[in-house]
Amino acid sequence: MTFASSRLLQTSFALFVLFVATARLEADDKKDKKTEKKTPAPMQTVKLAGGKLTLKAPGNWKQVKPKVRIIEREFLIPAANGDERDGRMTIMTAGGSIQANLDRWIGQFKQPADGIVRENAKIEKKQIADITVHTVRVTGAFQDRPNGPFGAAVEREDYMMLAAILEMKNAGNYFIKFYGPQRTIADQSTSFQKMLESLKKE
Repeated sequence: MTFASSRLLQTSFALFVLFVATARLEADDKKDKKTEKKTPAPMQTVKLAGGKLTLKAPGNWKQVKPKVRIIEREFLIPAANGDERDGRMTIMTAGGSIQANLDRWIGQFKQPADGIVRENAKIEKKQIADITVHTVRVTGAFQDRPNGPFGAAVEREDYMMLAAILEMKNAGNYFIKFYGPQRTIADQSTSFQKMLESLKKE
């Protein structure tokens, strides 16, 4: 074997070893990412109605001091990549009929002349833990009132709201309003549904 052939063989072997090592690193990296995806996010327990009702929300939904007194619990929902604003979730009790409150939520979105926002609003009714739950999903230009219900409205394009009314026989109806930039809320929609499904009477 000539010196040139020996050098070529050594170089080829080194490149083969480097290729195998790189492939193993990439495989380990993919395995780690799969493991990360399977790891469940930490949850936080939210108590309502003096502890008579609980639900579990993702731990990264930050609970903050409510902006107005009538809100019992308030959370900031971390913005998705590309969204400049966080989402918001509020939980409170309120009066009025179920339909009146569903209409009120839908009415917080700008209604064009063709009424397409109202027509496309998705309303559902289900039973969870012996509680009747009414849900609504709306998208469009949201008339936000960051300073409370009587403050000036700020129109926010491409927003989404997922909201629910819990019919509580002995504790008053609970209203859960989950809204923000459409991508942020859409990304968290499964977590919102799981939160509702975690409802439990104590």
